Amino acid sequence: MFDVEALRGDFPILGRKVNNRELVYFDSGATAQKPLAVIEATDRLMRQYNANIHRGVHHLSGQMTQMYEDAREVVRKFIGAEHSQEIIFTAGATSAINLVAYAWSERFLHEGDNIVVSEMEHHSNIVPWQLAAQRCGAELRVLPFDERGDLIVDMLDSLIDERTRLVAVTEASNTLGTCPDLAPIVAKAHAVGAVVMVDGCQGVVHGGGHVAERGYDFYAFSGHKLYGPTGIGVLYGRKELLEAMPPFMGGGDMVDKVTFAKTTYAPLPLKFEAGTSNFIGAVGLAEAMQYVERIGMDAIEAHEQRVLSAMTERLSAIEGLRIYGQSEHKCPIVSFTIDGTHSYDVGMILDKLGIAIRTGHHCAEPVMTHFGIVGMCRASIGMYNTLGEVEQLALGIERAVRMLK
Repeated sequence: MFDVEALRGDFPILGRKVNNRELVYFDSGATAQKPLAVIEATDRLMRQYNANIHRGVHHLSGQMTQMYEDAREVVRKFIGAEHSQEIIFTAGATSAINLVAYAWSERFLHEGDNIVVSEMEHHSNIVPWQLAAQRCGAELRVLPFDERGDLIVDMLDSLIDERTRLVAVTEASNTLGTCPDLAPIVAKAHAVGAVVMVDGCQGVVHGGGHVAERGYDFYAFSGHKLYGPTGIGVLYGRKELLEAMPPFMGGGDMVDKVTFAKTTYAPLPLKFEAGTSNFIGAVGLAEAMQYVERIGMDAIEAHEQRVLSAMTERLSAIEGLRIYGQSEHKCPIVSFTIDGTHSYDVGMILDKLGIAIRTGHHCAEPVMTHFGIVGMCRASIGMYNTLGEVEQLALGIERAVRMLK
């Protein structure tokens, strides 16, 4: 059985107070809190094993290198990739997507081609493709969503054609919570020879991944949203695509032989891991994945959906509150506005009550433009949130409304 109260003991920060109130943390979509398993693992690595990887013959370097490569295998299994060479460690999802946007577009994108992105994307899966299109003389096309927050897949035929080279889409929206069915998008893209770049930042935490099974060509996510350390992320890419792409950055560890006349490059995955990698973060991410697996992804998902259902029902009863994103398939995110209030003001009052939510445009300004607003409040749920905290959030919102109106 899923015992949320026992599980909360694994997260030390949940025991602290904010403004003399018990912390209620509903901002896991921005960054998740870290369990003791991850905190202790990274502490142990720095105390006992810290040494640069791949380049040392001494004992510590060998140990750390082995743990780093073992972490790559943990990631491979967690997301369902076929080959460990398809797992590239990066600084985060933004770094991973930019890697593809530069290296892939240099090889495969040309003047007159087009890229399709969805309207609900995070800026990190929009701006890199705008830049790539500008560099290469390509067109950027947008797949819109409807008022419920579902992508209008019926428009795919008018957007994807023989000059489409890539489709960029999220596995789970960071604002609307929508988990779109990507199967028809992948199928339509592959039918014309295009590849699919999936932003898995929210999705990987909530039942996403399965990259080979689902036919994703590229997949990016950040460790810190998956209860892991900050400063570490992952790019998955199909082996044949990564092998065809030029390096994104030059430096140590990504080379085979360097002369002033010519440089040859290391094989995958090192070709895309220039410089000293965040080896502590990579092993910490693997520990976070193993922690999640010990609890059970299905059990976590069922608990979070119960909390999401309760939050949706309770907040919907507050007069003047509008929830954005009513898709049938949602990850545990509730974004809302309240008539006559500003999201920042609501967020600041909740903070005084010890309740942490997100406010603003959430790096998804096109979503705000779609609804004709400048920002939203967002409560994002983690495995450690409780039904009691949902009630605290609702009471806090109701108090904020009374103060602001």
